[in-house]
Amino acid sequence: MDNINQDIVINAPVDEPARQEFYMDRCHELIEEFIIKNGKAPTFHVATFGCQMNAHDSEKLVGILERIGYREVDDEDKADFVIFNTCTVRENANQKLYGHLGSLKKRKQGNKDMLIGICGCMMQQPEIVEHIKEKYRFVDLVFGTFNFYKMAELLYTRLSGNDKQIVEVLSAPEKNVERLPEKRKYNFKSGVNIMYGCNNFCTYCIVPYVRGRERSRTPEDILSEVKCLADQGYVEIMLLGQNVNSYGVNYLEESDIIKQNPDYDFPDLLNDVCKIDGIKRVRFMTSHPKDLSDKLIDVIAENPKVARHIHLPVQSGSSKILKAMNRRYTKEDYMALVDKIRAKLPDVSLTTDIMVGFPGETDEDIQDTIDIVRYAKYDQAFTFIYSVRTGTPAAKMEQLPPELVNERFNKVLEVVRTTCAETSARFVGQTKEVLVECINDHMDGYMTGRMDNNILVHFPGDESLIGSFVQVKLLEARGFYYIGEIA
Repeated sequence: MDNINQDIVINAPVDEPARQEFYMDRCHELIEEFIIKNGKAPTFHVATFGCQMNAHDSEKLVGILERIGYREVDDEDKADFVIFNTCTVRENANQKLYGHLGSLKKRKQGNKDMLIGICGCMMQQPEIVEHIKEKYRFVDLVFGTFNFYKMAELLYTRLSGNDKQIVEVLSAPEKNVERLPEKRKYNFKSGVNIMYGCNNFCTYCIVPYVRGRERSRTPEDILSEVKCLADQGYVEIMLLGQNVNSYGVNYLEESDIIKQNPDYDFPDLLNDVCKIDGIKRVRFMTSHPKDLSDKLIDVIAENPKVARHIHLPVQSGSSKILKAMNRRYTKEDYMALVDKIRAKLPDVSLTTDIMVGFPGETDEDIQDTIDIVRYAKYDQAFTFIYSVRTGTPAAKMEQLPPELVNERFNKVLEVVRTTCAETSARFVGQTKEVLVECINDHMDGYMTGRMDNNILVHFPGDESLIGSFVQVKLLEARGFYYIGEIA
């Protein structure tokens, strides 16, 4: 393709999102040239690692690429443009990326038009970016979390004839840019980002370093997006943030003006979202135990639209380990919070994250964690082994032997499986409202839906039910899901 047209670059708008809309149009022109030359549209595949915020970000990547003229495919081995939206919470996510890149290298060598891009949290770590530049020079685009919205602009640079690796990773966020094209996975439920970043600095966690400090979208911006989704027929909304409980301290607008409004907090936002006509169910993810307020519990109790599910990561049941993690609550604080939640929300489903193998952890600390699991009676607990993250305080601590950690992990996991299965089975025989999500991949003639407590249900039906609420009688509990029938 032709060299970069400097006139186009000079004439690009300065303000966002108009600037990215401009570059999407320019990319579209170049893709049309590709289609005329090759007789078909180029294909793309977005591979997403990590959390639900990453999944929502990937919906924006898909929307932008389809707007440009690419056609999505499910298999990265059949895509002309593969982009990896990375996670760096645990080491296995890093190794998974390198494995994918290694498998694509040979195919890219045989296809001069093929592109590979990497974005997301992993790219915010300078040592990893240097590793990509040194060992994976065939990667075309590298960008991070703070300029995620600029993909079209970076892609235009590459498509215009620049065959060098394009790397643009910012050390801090410049602005929030919303209202970009999105292709949401479902047409009846969607995540909505309410804030970005994290101020908690847990000693094991890399997120504050790769996602930046907390910055909230304005209530007006969020409510406007939810109203638009409701007008399009969406019935379920999940409000997303690293710690939704701290929403509202800093509002970062696209004009870069930061406003302080401590009088409007997350419970206020949750309450306002529930008032929007057409929205029938509201979820949120994630709550930090240190600042889940009585006000939030009251708002949930008073609003039948709010899902009876709270994800409340405990990480450890040991007050000593929690202090070393900088979690800012004790075992007793957490148990008291569980009591408070269950007193006002007796039907609530609690889920959690549990980490095993944090530096300094003893058998007594593991027993404290097991105590919490039995006390809280979780419906589900995501249990994982501590992973060293370079750049975090915990990485400098003395690490435990892997064989000891694995033994303790299996001990905790055994209790988690037994306890959670018993707790989640408590609804057998009841009839519950289920939002039907998809055709079941493993059971012919069955559909899969989700109750408001986030537990999956599989039941006989057909795809005409997708996106609707149905009453399902729960016949049998199978670990972390139910088999049911339409009532």
